[in-house]
Amino acid sequence: MRPAHEGRLAANILYFGRLLRAAGLTVGPGVMLDAVTAVEVAGVGTRQDLYWTLHAVFVKRHEDHDLFDAVFARFWRRRAPAEKLMELLSPVAVPRAPEPPKPGQRRVEEAFWGISRPPEVEEQQVSLDARLTASDQDVLRTRDFAQMSAEELREARRRIAALRLPQDTIRTRRLIADPRGARPDFRASLRASLATGGALLPLKRRGPRERPTPVVALLDISGSMADYARPVLHFLHALATRRRVDTFLFGTRLTNVTRALRHRDADAALTEVSRLVPDWSGGTRIATSLRAFNKDWSRRVLAQTPIVLLVTDGLERDADETLAQEMGRLQRSCLRLVWLNPLLRYSGFEPRARGIRAMLPYVDDFRPVHDLASLEALVAALAAPPVPFAGRKLLVAGEE
Repeated sequence: MRPAHEGRLAANILYFGRLLRAAGLTVGPGVMLDAVTAVEVAGVGTRQDLYWTLHAVFVKRHEDHDLFDAVFARFWRRRAPAEKLMELLSPVAVPRAPEPPKPGQRRVEEAFWGISRPPEVEEQQVSLDARLTASDQDVLRTRDFAQMSAEELREARRRIAALRLPQDTIRTRRLIADPRGARPDFRASLRASLATGGALLPLKRRGPRERPTPVVALLDISGSMADYARPVLHFLHALATRRRVDTFLFGTRLTNVTRALRHRDADAALTEVSRLVPDWSGGTRIATSLRAFNKDWSRRVLAQTPIVLLVTDGLERDADETLAQEMGRLQRSCLRLVWLNPLLRYSGFEPRARGIRAMLPYVDDFRPVHDLASLEALVAALAAPPVPFAGRKLLVAGEE
């Protein structure tokens, strides 16, 4: 086999790396050179060999696998002229309904269009009446995270970091110095009287200490939640700058990533999270993960009655009475249990899955989490007083 640098293979690999970078992957010049060297060493045997050789170099995070797979399938394809002609001449027996776009498909399409556009093509100037169109920010607020382009995801992360988080506080049993407190502090009064030689005895008071309500987040990182987990992690990172936030990720196992999210830089924090979590985009074991949390972590992180954010679609494969028991124990141990489910983005959502039906009776609030507008509504809900959630009524409506 000829070396890669003698033909067009090296140029194609570099071009492929540029497409991956445009689609949202972190690909630099050094990574592209490593990819060329890896192909030279491993050789180009079958298409599968080339796939996994480039995958080992370009994919550094679990959530980047789907984007790499989509770009590779479109870039490294080759069809014979006879096959293309047969496709053009073959009649369509049954017209197909338009399929909904796959997650990340728009980023892949924009990457190919932005990189492969000829330089001589001039952009057309289109004039639109602003009175009949929506602003870019309004469109971005309601766009699904799974359908955002790479540029829109960067803008969404910037806007998530700029969210004004609630400043709600709760009273604790610990007392602190307070001039308007209801309880006198005789020790502090005696210490203050030493300044005047005991001639005056100023009365000091104490009052209850107030602190921001802590938050505990349980985030599902299975394959069906991969496109929504990363924006929620950005939200939790921004929330941790104002109050105590304990974050746990679960797929097939439970992982505590609280320390990783304390990094001031969001990208560095999420890179560390991706390194710590081995089961990203895997299966889902909600009951097993909740049991592990209630057994090993509930006494440590739920002692101060925090708000618990449970972020999952509720699609549990092995739903049984254990899931309901663990949900009930979790609800009794916290101040408020808020379930964030991206499936609520569908207007016709009904709780028909066994896992969702087992979890709903123990939820204090049931909200969507699929776009910026849903996160903004969550911020407002965390600051507002809790409203009773009729989970059982929703179950009855689902049965009808």
